[in-house]
Amino acid sequence: MQSEDRRAHWESVYSKKRENEVSWFEENPVLSLELFAQVGATAASPIIDIGGGASRLVDNLLQRGFEDITVLDLSETALESAKARLGRNAGRVRWIVADVTTWQPLQTYGIWHDRAAFHFLTNEDDRAAYVARLRQALRIGGYAIISTFALDGPERCSGLQVTRYDPESLGRTLGREFEFVDSRQHIHATPWGAEQSFQCSVFRHCP
Repeated sequence: MQSEDRRAHWESVYSKKRENEVSWFEENPVLSLELFAQVGATAASPIIDIGGGASRLVDNLLQRGFEDITVLDLSETALESAKARLGRNAGRVRWIVADVTTWQPLQTYGIWHDRAAFHFLTNEDDRAAYVARLRQALRIGGYAIISTFALDGPERCSGLQVTRYDPESLGRTLGREFEFVDSRQHIHATPWGAEQSFQCSVFRHCP
């Protein structure tokens, strides 16, 4: 899928559905927050949430005192929804409307968080472009926390095909610069009660 087509798709999704009507909605992102703690994130850690959309991770990070947060998504509608929800606190966050496969990072981050964005990249060139940005944007010694559908997870989501992973196949895709740290299996319950199998893996940038 071309970048323009991806953007149009997600703008359509977020224009038609409220934030709590999409399958990936989490009121409280417990696992992500646990993994932030595991990798030693502090209030000053520079964090980027890739494909963050209207996710409530940013709310939880702000409530816990994190001071350097960036949210990137190719849907401006999704980011505007998050900003509206946060009100004045939205000014404490950097918001980037961009496709991660074509984005040019202007700073580096200590933590790269991606919950359910990477698995939509089914084209090898798109995956390579993502990994190139990851290498560029994540500091040496920084951590990538990447959640995707597990091998027994759904084959499609939001009308799109996905690529499913286990920690080993995800590690091979990221390449030797990324050292495996940990992984968790996670069953996510959608707002309508369906179960989705995820794997959430942590890698350290060690070129």
